[in-house]
Amino acid sequence: MFFGKILIMKEIKFSENLKTLRKNKKLSQARLGELLSVDQRTISAWEKGICEPSFEMLARICELFDETFDDILS
Repeated sequence: MFFGKILIMKEIKFSENLKTLRKNKKLSQARLGELLSVDQRTISAWEKGICEPSFEMLARICELFDETFDDILS
């Protein structure tokens, strides 16, 4: 059960980090969605922690924001 709590914390951190990075770049969810070729609702779901991007999409997010995987996930 402890391991599950660690994963949940990582999910929360990603969603918070994505929202912070997006706002710091003054991007709307819709604009970020356009840049990543996904719907605004997908960005919203990621920021709410409802779902997570694929590994490939996570790599694109890191590239877009010039962040490492470790930075964006922790």
